[in-house]
Amino acid sequence: MDIFLIDGIGPFFKQYKKRRINWSKIPFHMLSDDVETCTKQFSEIAQDTEIFTQRVRAVGYNSISFDDVAHLATDPWLEPEVNQRIELLRIQYQQLFSICQCSQLDVYLTMDVLSLTERLKARIGNNKELAVQFLERQVISVLDCFPNLAGIILRIGECDGTDVRGVFNSELLIETPGQANKLIHRLLKIFEARRKYLILRTWTVGAYPVGDLIWHRRTSARVLKNIDSDYFILSMKYGESDFFRYLPLNKLFFQLDIKKIVELQAKREYEGCGEYPSFIGWDYEEYAQQLDGAKNVVGISVWCQTGGWVPFRRLSYLEPAGIWNELNAYLCIKLFKDRQSVAQAVTGFAGLIGGVDAQKLLRLLELNDQVIKELLYIQELAEQKYFFRRVRIPPLISVMWNNIFINDSVRTLLRAFIDDGEPCIARGYAALAKIKEMERLAAQMNLPVEDFRFMHDTFSILALARDYYFRPYREDIRQEIKAQKRRYKKRYPKRLRPRYRVKTNFTPFVLKRRHLKWLMNVALRKKRGYRVLDHLVTINFLGYFYRFLVRLKPKIIPKFARKQAMGIETIFK
Repeated sequence: MDIFLIDGIGPFFKQYKKRRINWSKIPFHMLSDDVETCTKQFSEIAQDTEIFTQRVRAVGYNSISFDDVAHLATDPWLEPEVNQRIELLRIQYQQLFSICQCSQLDVYLTMDVLSLTERLKARIGNNKELAVQFLERQVISVLDCFPNLAGIILRIGECDGTDVRGVFNSELLIETPGQANKLIHRLLKIFEARRKYLILRTWTVGAYPVGDLIWHRRTSARVLKNIDSDYFILSMKYGESDFFRYLPLNKLFFQLDIKKIVELQAKREYEGCGEYPSFIGWDYEEYAQQLDGAKNVVGISVWCQTGGWVPFRRLSYLEPAGIWNELNAYLCIKLFKDRQSVAQAVTGFAGLIGGVDAQKLLRLLELNDQVIKELLYIQELAEQKYFFRRVRIPPLISVMWNNIFINDSVRTLLRAFIDDGEPCIARGYAALAKIKEMERLAAQMNLPVEDFRFMHDTFSILALARDYYFRPYREDIRQEIKAQKRRYKKRYPKRLRPRYRVKTNFTPFVLKRRHLKWLMNVALRKKRGYRVLDHLVTINFLGYFYRFLVRLKPKIIPKFARKQAMGIETIFK
């Protein structure tokens, strides 16, 4: 392996005051257009970047990524004031790139296909040829302005969330495998001429026929048709879905001969974002061992800060509170680069932070791994494999980012998936005792004990919710959930510490369990391959029906599903 890449967006969030943060991209709207103010902002960003780069280089990373091409590429089609802002950002970014070079880190820029201003949107319209011409000029502009860049990381399957505000907003341009293939061929000519890497991310959220690129063999084959270049690399998440547990290694690592890097997440966006430990070492160790049998795996890409729409704001490598994310990032390097075992890597990390007994830390992390898998996830659900349209159903349903859903719709859904919930309940309460043991071990090693108390208080709600999910309805359980929710909010007021939002609603769901199971049998499939039913109903008809339904009754879809990330309507495109 040659590329050990880590994201460098953390320094841009040090002074960001918004309570709920979209961690998918640098918040460019907070950067001032005033030269003096912008220079002052970047002076602070540069100081933190210097700390960050020195620390990640010392651990073993050799590459770093920043957002993004659109904000650094001038173009005659852009508004004059936008080009002026880009020129200002170019000057400031050059300072950051110089810092990275001093730390011997190769620099990559991310790029969404396609980021638009209002003027661009009006000029390009629906003309894909004009859009690709603009993309080509963007790439040339940035690579020629910053000749020391190692390459660009292209994202075609996800765009900015519904809450993103700024000069540029990205939209999905590529809809079919054929369009993706043509784009790659055209852009590769630019990269090959300059000996720079084009890294294509296979991550998609299920939109359009290219939306199953992350797991579908035929789609990936069509996208990569006749692609044979030393300067092209495929970037793939380890599983067939987002960064969840209980996912087997993506089979495409073994089916594709092209150069590949595996994406890993150190700041676990669905598992607390570092507010409590969420150790991923043993899962990643297994992936590393399996990848020994794969061809042309040339590196890893580790997200230590990027990902999630949450109020959790711990910064990796910039403050002591980032310890749990830094632990995972350290493990990634030691497992994939140095080929160490988890035990060896944990021992190394214990020595790195000092004053920590390696065996006690290893025991704490064993317990932590068990608790995450046994209580944050519901094992009986997580071990099931289902596909809906072009996406694999996530193994985590009742918790999403910092939202805990305790309502009758989730209850009905879980009971449709799981026939016997008693083992789930017993396992959940047993896991709480393990958190207490973790807290005692943390106190002995002078690790942040409060993180384990927060974890226990949060996971106590998850354990109690299982009583509601899987046992006959009882009024006393409903009242206890409401009381525990009040205590939780009082113990962790928003102004002092970010916490989970416990979203309760005990109104009976419109569908009974048996009716929902029937619908699931129609809409979901257990195998990757599409059924005739999928082509006729779930992919085509259901897409039209969803759009008709939303136009008829816009609020029929919950606000969380409409307003969070790209919105649920994306998977129906």
